[in-house]
Amino acid sequence: MSIRVLLADDQRPVRDGLRALLARTDDLAVVGEARTGAEAVQLTRHLRPDVVLMDVRMPDTDGITATRLILGDGTDPFPRVIVLTTFDLDEYVFAALRAGASGFLLKNVAPAELRRAIRVVAAGQALLDPAVTRRVIARHAGTPAARADRPAWAFDALTAREREVALLIATGLTNEEIGQRLTVSEWTVKTHVRRILAKLGARDRVQVVIAVYQAGLVVEPAPDHPPAHGRERR
Repeated sequence: MSIRVLLADDQRPVRDGLRALLARTDDLAVVGEARTGAEAVQLTRHLRPDVVLMDVRMPDTDGITATRLILGDGTDPFPRVIVLTTFDLDEYVFAALRAGASGFLLKNVAPAELRRAIRVVAAGQALLDPAVTRRVIARHAGTPAARADRPAWAFDALTAREREVALLIATGLTNEEIGQRLTVSEWTVKTHVRRILAKLGARDRVQVVIAVYQAGLVVEPAPDHPPAHGRERR
């Protein structure tokens, strides 16, 4: 079955470009287009897409608010949201991730990477680009709004090993890379990740990264690692 995708962007050329890119594959289908955040919320409830590609800056209702409304209405299964950003201009990506977005991409993302990203989040995984995500989170985690609700106490429930794995997740490492670092199997790492998600009440790895930074457990972002294309990230 095709993955159903909703496009949300106020610029027609951007929507046309995204539609053209996704039309070249058999497993991805654009089921609707929204020009504002409010339209994105309405169309998501009506069309029930699997993935929403969400612009941040839109008239009427911005992408952050729309993401929060879409993911907070109790819909089951909930759609996955990928935030599209120019990064250097958008100052609200961290808030979008806190609202429940499964990840974000730059608008100049390569076509193959865009299609891969949609498949990744549609499969219930989180999209973490170590070269970009950590910089965004590191930039915003130290703001007063972020510091106000740092859940440092939540990490008390983690074992020493789970805490170690959580910190490595925050550096952008994949399960395979974490296993290599800790000299354990990838299956063991997956088990730790599942337990971390449950104990922190996190939906996916993105929320684990946010929780780590909010808790003040990582002060400076780790050196960038190249994106691990095609690797499992949950």
